[in-house]
Amino acid sequence: MKTVLGVLVAAALVLPGASARAEDWKIGGFAPPAEPASAAADPAPVAAESGGDHGPEAGELEFTLGGSGSNNNDFDAGSFGFNTSLGFFLSDSLEISARQTLQYADFGESTWIGFTRAALDFHFEIGAFVPFVGANVGVVYGDDIDETFEAAPEAGLKIYVLEKTFVYGLAEYQFFFDDTDDADGSFDDGQFVYTVGIGFNFL
Repeated sequence: MKTVLGVLVAAALVLPGASARAEDWKIGGFAPPAEPASAAADPAPVAAESGGDHGPEAGELEFTLGGSGSNNNDFDAGSFGFNTSLGFFLSDSLEISARQTLQYADFGESTWIGFTRAALDFHFEIGAFVPFVGANVGVVYGDDIDETFEAAPEAGLKIYVLEKTFVYGLAEYQFFFDDTDDADGSFDDGQFVYTVGIGFNFL
């Protein structure tokens, strides 16, 4: 009898406490986490930002307008002028273009000079900055000058202020020759030419 009575007393003491602790567990917010909800409760996937890439793409055209200045390698004569170009991108990096320049020059005597040239440039895209290197070749003509050939290594930088709009700077070293036989000898008598302007890529 004493044993049965002891068991009943112990049960009366333990069960209410267990019930209270279970209630406290829930009220205190310490209940075990529920099973994962349906996919609708999961955070919605974040859409990738398009952002738009700066710079040219294969198949695009490019149009530029710029102003240029030049000086000889002794820095005692020079010229200034206006130029424009139309280019085509064979790939995202490689561009072929045609350029037209009209300059007023004073190399001992003042005169107007025209340049019609073809250029090939390779571009390196670094975000909004696109440096490029290449070369051009063409013909030079104008008042009181003999028509002759021109060639120049060149390098420059395009800075994209919009996705397809940029400002640019170009430096080249032009040398002139009547035929390929005297091209090497003419290199030392060349001139530095600097151009700044604005350009656009479009389809």
